[in-house]
Amino acid sequence: MEEGVVNEILQGPLREVFDSTQLLTDVSGSGNNWAVGHLTYGLAYREQIVDKLRRAAEHCDCLQGFFIIHSMGGGTGSGLGTRVLSLLEEEFPSVSRIVTAIYPSTEDDVITSPYNSVLAMRELSEHADCVLPVENQSLLDIVNKIKVMADGAKPGSVIKRDSTIISGQGGLTGPEKPFDAMNNIVANLLLNITSSARFEGSLNTDLNEIAMNLVPFPRLHYLVPSLTPLYTLADVSVPSRRLDQMFSDAFNKDHQLIRADPKHSLYLACALMVRGNVQVSDLRRNIERLRPTLPFVSWNQEGWKTGLCSVPPVGHSHSLLALANNTCVKPTFIELRERFNKLYRKKAHLHHYLHVEGMEQSLFSEAVASLSSLIDEYQLLDASKGRLTPDAARLSIAT
Repeated sequence: MEEGVVNEILQGPLREVFDSTQLLTDVSGSGNNWAVGHLTYGLAYREQIVDKLRRAAEHCDCLQGFFIIHSMGGGTGSGLGTRVLSLLEEEFPSVSRIVTAIYPSTEDDVITSPYNSVLAMRELSEHADCVLPVENQSLLDIVNKIKVMADGAKPGSVIKRDSTIISGQGGLTGPEKPFDAMNNIVANLLLNITSSARFEGSLNTDLNEIAMNLVPFPRLHYLVPSLTPLYTLADVSVPSRRLDQMFSDAFNKDHQLIRADPKHSLYLACALMVRGNVQVSDLRRNIERLRPTLPFVSWNQEGWKTGLCSVPPVGHSHSLLALANNTCVKPTFIELRERFNKLYRKKAHLHHYLHVEGMEQSLFSEAVASLSSLIDEYQLLDASKGRLTPDAARLSIAT
C-alpha cells in the first residue's frame, strides 16, 4: 500500500513489465498489522481491487489461474494479500488460486510477524487451492552459496559480476541485503510453473492440473518447491550436471525453498515440471529410479504428475521444478505456532490489532485453532505412515 515502494518499480528497469493502470496504492503501509491490511484497506479498496481483477481477466483468452505473491510477516502482504485471495474466490470461484507465500525467518525484524503469519495461515488454508511456501532463510542460504561460488571457493565455478542473480549494486558484499537475488529465485520458480502456458512441449501442464493431481485432501494443499539448477539465466557457470543428477538434486533439501527434509516424511503426491531437451522416457526412468527411496502414502504410490516444456531457461540445457505435497511442512507450522503462542500468552502487542475496527480477539483463537487442526491432520498421516485404513481417520482429514 506504500506509494513510494510502487513508484520505485515504475522508475526501475522493469517498469515496462507492469501495466501502470492496474496498480493500486495508498500513502502509508499497514504498520506490520494484519488487521489494518485485511480489514481497513481490504474494505476501503474492495471495489477497486475487484474492478482491476475483472479488467485483467477480461484480457485472457483462456483464464487458467491466479497467482498471489505475498509475504506473511508484514501487514499488507499477510492482511491485504489474503483479502485479495478471498475476493478471487468470490468473483472467480472455479479458477485456480495458486499462492506463493514468503514465510518469515526466526530472526526477522518484524516483532508481530507470528501474529500476522498465523492470521494469514487460516485464510490460506480456507481459500487457496495450492500454497507454495518459501522461507526467507532458505533463500538467504542459497544466495550465500552463490556468494561462496563468487569468491572462488569451488574451482570451475564462476559468477558474473553484473548478473541478474546478484543484487542491484553488482555484488553481494557490503551492508546491502540481497533481496534482488532472493526475489530472482522465487521468480524462477514462477517461470517454471508457467512455462507450459508460454511455450510448446510434448507434455504440457495446465495450471489447474496442479491442484487436481497434488491435493488429495482440500486443506493439505501446501506444496514444497525445489529447483534445479538453482541459478538460471546463466548467472553462474558451473560444470554441466548430468540429467539424472538433476532429478536427484530436486529431492535434495539444499535445493528446496523451505527448510525441511522430505525424505524422512511422507509424500502424498509429487509433480516434476521439466524444461529443455528431455524425453518422456528420461522422466519415467528417473521416477522408477527414485521411487524406492521416497516414502509415498500406500494409497497413492502412482501419485506423480509430470510436465515437459521443450524450451529451456536461458543459458541452460534443461531445468526441473519439483512440487512435493509432503508432511515435512509440519515442523515449519509447529515453529510458527510456538512463536505465536509466546507472544499471545503475554497478550503482547495485542492492543494494536484490537484498536482496528472489525478486529476481535476471537479471530486470534480461531486462527491458531485452524493452524493446530492443520498440524494434527499432517500428524495423523505421519503416525499412520499413510495407510489410513480406518474410515474414521480418512474422513477426519477429508472434512
